[in-house]
Amino acid sequence: MTQKILIRDLTLRDGQQSAFATRMTQAQIDRVLPFYKDANFYAMEVWGGAVPDSIMRYLNENPWARLEKIKASVGNASKLAALSRGRNLFGYSPYTDSIIDGFCKNSIESGLGIMRIFDALNDVENVKASIKYVKQYAGIADCAVCYTIDPHFSSIQRLKACLKGKPLPKAVFTNDYFLNKAKEMEALGADMITIKDMSGLVPPSKIAELIHLFKKNLKVPIDFHTHCTPGFGLAAVLQAIVAGVDIVDTAIWNFAGGPAAPAIELIYLFCLKLGVVMDVNMEAVAKINKELYLIRKELEDFDAVKQYPKKFNPLTDIVPTEINKEFDKAIEAANANQEEALLKSCHAIEAYFNFPAPNEMVKNAEIPGGMYTNMVAQLKQLNSMDILENAMKLLPTVRLAAGLPPLVTPTSQIVGAQAVNCAIDIKSGKQPYTNVSNQFAALVKGEYGKTPIPIDPQFRLKITGMKEETPYDTSTYKLQPNPELPKAGGVKLAENEKEVLLLELFPTVAKTFLTKLKEETYEATHQPEPLAAEAKVEAAPKITGKTVEAPMPGSIWKVLVKVGDTIKRDQTVLILEAMKMENNIASEYNGTVKQVFVKEGDVVPVGRVLVEISA
Repeated sequence: MTQKILIRDLTLRDGQQSAFATRMTQAQIDRVLPFYKDANFYAMEVWGGAVPDSIMRYLNENPWARLEKIKASVGNASKLAALSRGRNLFGYSPYTDSIIDGFCKNSIESGLGIMRIFDALNDVENVKASIKYVKQYAGIADCAVCYTIDPHFSSIQRLKACLKGKPLPKAVFTNDYFLNKAKEMEALGADMITIKDMSGLVPPSKIAELIHLFKKNLKVPIDFHTHCTPGFGLAAVLQAIVAGVDIVDTAIWNFAGGPAAPAIELIYLFCLKLGVVMDVNMEAVAKINKELYLIRKELEDFDAVKQYPKKFNPLTDIVPTEINKEFDKAIEAANANQEEALLKSCHAIEAYFNFPAPNEMVKNAEIPGGMYTNMVAQLKQLNSMDILENAMKLLPTVRLAAGLPPLVTPTSQIVGAQAVNCAIDIKSGKQPYTNVSNQFAALVKGEYGKTPIPIDPQFRLKITGMKEETPYDTSTYKLQPNPELPKAGGVKLAENEKEVLLLELFPTVAKTFLTKLKEETYEATHQPEPLAAEAKVEAAPKITGKTVEAPMPGSIWKVLVKVGDTIKRDQTVLILEAMKMENNIASEYNGTVKQVFVKEGDVVPVGRVLVEISA
């Protein structure tokens, strides 16, 4: 029987998220959708991940409208897919079953066909509810096992740890570990299983083992997702196809390679040589790619790589003889399971087409390419690029202290942001973990679920004030405030279920987005009231008391005190959002609040005076 491979295109979600910090606008997406309708991809990943957050935060666009507009244009030509973080959905907190239910129902009604469900800790308990509701509303439950690797420790490091009475963990992430997770999810009703290699760290030999193991022990189709950042991506996808995988994830040429997934054009050439059927209209793909080149030019400010692949169309351009031989060598090596030769040929192919070389820093730090590019983009906006290198070096130790979570959203963001916090602490002459985000504390506390290895009770005590692991209790969940907006004619901040869901999943960002949306809508249909006499601007009073300053750049989420309040040392006075994490900012003094210099939504630099306190 002729082997057939299905393709899930990642260009409009994972591709742009990994390479361009998720800044692709709806107008840009609209330009390629007519061609996508003809492309015949099995699935198009268009939603989830950082898309809903980023398009509200940076583009002032509605996430639900994005999904619905893509569905209206593409119809049933391809299944629309999204990435969901299990009980965390698209947000950074565990949610109740009622919210998961409403989210799945509205997603599928808006056009979603496949929900890729994963948990950042590979805690299968956290995907149960999403599987249930996706299937209840006739969606396809694609359950992902997050691939990760054990940190590398030298013999000296292990000896020193043993002498301190804290031996380093032995191998955790074995083949049996991943297979057992997949079996558990299949038993819960998964319609397919994805091996999700968000960091691009799975070498060809390892993916061959896992594909053979999964195909032998599971009845559902197997999808393989990876990235090219550390240099394994193209070779690993080829090896997965040779091993019999059912579906592979790719991106289109100008949005592929580097931190993103391998290019479909290269996979197409491999499939031609292998005699594997790939039912994709490559003429339509070429039309999409032509427009993507122009869009990439428009996204230049956010381009993490700034290295364009050589222009190429596999239907019309001839591959030079020496590179054509590398394709043959790669296939021969994959069939013989000769990893070194396979990687050498794939790297030669990528180098010829000018795709980025393997990123050794990302490989050594063992982090996803998208996590890296998002850290870069956010640190640039915060004018804090000088701490990037130190933050990268701190990542493995922060990850180990937090129970060795796989680095995938939200744990990648939580651990990454905490590494940044620790780098800022060190730069400021403070001890690491002086500033801890609420989400990092919740992870260490146990609210995100079971970590792959237990967390040191003493570390948990240091971070949370308690030694015992404490799971999240959804019975205590409270909905976000939904006030009326006076400047928008008194309408509610969230007026329907979809807007309520945005507010629950993205409290800070959605509040800003929805407020602006409602106020602009109201202003467009109402004449402004006559202005009263212009208020006299008074100079800000001088600061004579003690101050609370911003320990890091960010935006003010909540102000918890007002002038005249009596506060105690270590009392939280406001919550600062930085790197999408919430950070409690506390007073170091007893006293009375004399002045508050910021309001909710303000963006502040490090060192900005936030509150003045008088004794």
